[in-house]
Amino acid sequence: MPDASDEEYVAYLSARLPALHRLAYSLCGNADQADDLVQETATRLFERWSRASRADDVDAYVRAIVVRLFLDGRRRGWWRIRLFAAPPDVRRSEDRGVEERTVLRDALAQVPPRQRAVLVLRFLYDLPVDEVARSLGCSAGTVKSQTSHGLAAMRRLLGDRELAGSNGKER
Repeated sequence: MPDASDEEYVAYLSARLPALHRLAYSLCGNADQADDLVQETATRLFERWSRASRADDVDAYVRAIVVRLFLDGRRRGWWRIRLFAAPPDVRRSEDRGVEERTVLRDALAQVPPRQRAVLVLRFLYDLPVDEVARSLGCSAGTVKSQTSHGLAAMRRLLGDRELAGSNGKER
């Protein structure tokens, strides 16, 4: 019989699954890898639910799990295993804005994982430097330097295109 703690976990996770998947997809750039990352996060969260549920900010605690699992997965390289010789043909929609999002997503995928995590948390999730530092387990100075390096890499990759929303200001 499930106890109240299990019910709280299920309620929390059910309510946050779409947001977790968006974060995972922003980091991975691939729906299948994002699904795997969310599943691994859900497992890790269940194992640590008694501690996580007492955290001052449960969402920040879970966001840190997602980002750290993403970075750990990049170091391990498990995602490089392919069952097929080539990825399946994916048809692109002709919707306006899709091309720009695709270009940005492709450029972001080429940025080193730690810089990518910082850029996603800072600019897609609009988190302040201190909160990103807590999520990544590093100093605010490291977040600022990773932001600077990540934006420089994006500028190199995108060439003359303008990086929307990046005015170089640190918070």
